[in-house]
Amino acid sequence: MSFPINTREIEYTAPDGQRLIGYFAAPAIDMPVAGVIVAPEWWGRNTYTEQRARELAEHGFAALAIDMYGDKKVTTNVPQASEWMNQTFEHADTIVDRAQAGLNALAAQAEVNAEKLAAVGFCYGGKVVLDLARSGADIKAVATFHAILSPKAPAEKGKVKAEILVLHGELDSMVTLDNVASFRQEMHDAAVDHEVIIFEDAKHGFSNPLADERAKANNVDLGYNAEAERQSLEAMYELLDKHLK
Repeated sequence: MSFPINTREIEYTAPDGQRLIGYFAAPAIDMPVAGVIVAPEWWGRNTYTEQRARELAEHGFAALAIDMYGDKKVTTNVPQASEWMNQTFEHADTIVDRAQAGLNALAAQAEVNAEKLAAVGFCYGGKVVLDLARSGADIKAVATFHAILSPKAPAEKGKVKAEILVLHGELDSMVTLDNVASFRQEMHDAAVDHEVIIFEDAKHGFSNPLADERAKANNVDLGYNAEAERQSLEAMYELLDKHLK
């Protein structure tokens, strides 16, 4: 079933005072529904992130594409994206604080059942939602696509409340299979309920139809894979349905 949806922008503020502008989408129904934050690739809160939020709403979830850079800044240029991303690494709490601010903004919406929250993230946004889960945030599920897996600090036993699903490309040269093995060990050591799915012949960025264009323009090793995109989204919705419906 596909729901008609409503969308709007939501302005909220990070603990460091940065103005953030999220993109909210929710099914046009009369009862509160589970909420999901969508954390963006390093390009910023762009039309791709907004598309994923709308798709979640069509599936019956309220979704907020969160702004991690402030003032909904976006780029298609790798040096600029890298600069903005690295700025969020400069202070240890920035990523989790801004993600938690987005989660709080989502939970405050009238369309949202604040008892049922989850988070999904793409590339840099995957790190954002993993670090949010590691912080002990009150979320039931996390799904990541071609995520940066290295933690700000390793997960602590008993702290992570979410079941975690990592969707990864076999040919990802930016996040290697050794990185995946390290992540699995981290999750095992912290007794976190998790699953990692590896997609054959898939590179970093496999879920984004613009990945090939971005790769060519910036001389970086990205690649779109339609089958990996399809399968990964199916796995994400299965996880969300399990915990939120």
